[in-house]
Amino acid sequence: MCVRIITDSAADLTAEYAASHAVTVIPMTTIFGETEYVEGVTITHHEFYEKLIEDDTLPKTSQLAPHQFEAFYEKVASAGDTAVVITLSSKLSGTYQNAVLAAADYEGKIFPVDSLNATVGEQVLVKRAVMLAEQGKSASEIADTLCRERSRVRLIALLDTLEYLKKGGRISPATAFVGNMLSIKPVVTVRDGEVVVIGKARGSKKGNNMLIEYIKEHGGADFDYPIALGYTGLSDDLLQKYIEDSRTLWADTFDSLPICTVGSTIGTHVGPGAIAVAYFHPSAEA
Repeated sequence: MCVRIITDSAADLTAEYAASHAVTVIPMTTIFGETEYVEGVTITHHEFYEKLIEDDTLPKTSQLAPHQFEAFYEKVASAGDTAVVITLSSKLSGTYQNAVLAAADYEGKIFPVDSLNATVGEQVLVKRAVMLAEQGKSASEIADTLCRERSRVRLIALLDTLEYLKKGGRISPATAFVGNMLSIKPVVTVRDGEVVVIGKARGSKKGNNMLIEYIKEHGGADFDYPIALGYTGLSDDLLQKYIEDSRTLWADTFDSLPICTVGSTIGTHVGPGAIAVAYFHPSAEA
């Protein structure tokens, strides 16, 4: 009997990491007009951003349904195994609730965990689960630990444009027009499972500085735990510049940092040109 780790594609794990650590990733769906695309299966991250940039219509994203979880749960139970299932924040999607519904018939076998986060913030919790599984912890122990430690996860992101927030109805067209004219870059975090704007920078350079200063001023990162960085769009140039600018934060600990592309589930709502970093704070308080 073994403990399996299951997550949704909103965690933006690289295929290499998922394969090498036996993490099961259930792909989510993005819809352009009448056409549905399965993230990482029928559309790559690169293809998604090409289509997002070229298409005038904002795509929609779809939560995972209970039956999609049940198919994987049955495989786990049939093998005599247990599983920890880590999902996108319940404040952003109904995926967690559906994971719980599907687990009703698998008591003691399946342990759903609400990450209360997204993309790289969800990803570091998945990687923490892998660490605990490799230490020999049971599924119930891993789930309990993740629920205690998820409040320590910090995700900080710099968005390149307000256009996609406008298209999604999250800000007014007038606000987006003024913001884009002034090169305003919103800095956001995920707090209690929801996206919160914590600052605005005029230009990417000042935005990078805000991300660096935020981490410094709020107690730094616990590098005994996972860290993850991600970017949206077709180029990682902005993220590479951030990594170089923030070298003093991590150079004594890592030779390089883990990087991923942010897929369609989150990319639909923030657009290309965003960068994000997620890490565990040393304590749950700050």
